[in-house]
Amino acid sequence: MQAKSKEKSTRLITFAVSHYCEKARWALERLNIPFIEEPHVPGFHWLFTLPTGGKSVPVLLTEAGTFTNSTDILHYLDTLAPTSYRLYPADPKLRREVENLEHLFDTVLGVSVRLWLYFYLLNSHKLMRKLWCDGVPPIESILFPIVFPPVRSFARKYYNITPHSADRSLNRIRRLFEKVNKLLESDGRSYLVGNCFSAADLTFACLVAPLLIPPEYAGKTLDLHEFPDEIALVHHELRESPAGAFVLRLFREERRTQLSLMEILGS
Repeated sequence: MQAKSKEKSTRLITFAVSHYCEKARWALERLNIPFIEEPHVPGFHWLFTLPTGGKSVPVLLTEAGTFTNSTDILHYLDTLAPTSYRLYPADPKLRREVENLEHLFDTVLGVSVRLWLYFYLLNSHKLMRKLWCDGVPPIESILFPIVFPPVRSFARKYYNITPHSADRSLNRIRRLFEKVNKLLESDGRSYLVGNCFSAADLTFACLVAPLLIPPEYAGKTLDLHEFPDEIALVHHELRESPAGAFVLRLFREERRTQLSLMEILGS
């Protein structure tokens, strides 16, 4: 009975569409940790995150405490992981490399992908309903037509979504893909840091997933034919790069990798 109660106490507050939420979701599922995901329409989420001390999503609520961003969630989950499943290397030098890349991807790549996609997608009430209303409480879906116009205006202002900022964001995405291309090609490495899957790999893969649309991506996305042509063109461009192939491989080989029962008992 205690185990069942503990499972129910682990909650993940999300936007279904958020690539930052996929970071947390992937890390939880990788460790086979049962959790309840609670997606909300942007704007409504404040009713659930602010009382926890968080602002945006993801927010993870556990018996051990509340964690209010994707990187804090990964650091917490790493304390629960057996050595072979840790996302941060024990070696201090390698750990710094992982954390530096994760910070770069969080603060530049993820932000740029979000801004660039929203520049095109916020124009469509129909597409945004599909992206924002998946799995949310019925009342939020019902009220979506009323709240979407002011939330869209807020998002454009808050994220500074303009033609100029969209162009700048796409340039930043391309530069970071070039950086990852060089890392991968420099010595034929399989992962960004060291010889093991790390938070750097997971973060890069998650934060570009809305553009590359890997089949294993668990966040809400659209079929390629639903995207505007500008997005479809960049989708094909990035998928054909070494970094794009790397992301697709990570999703294919690592996304559904989970701790076995024996590893759970052994930890």
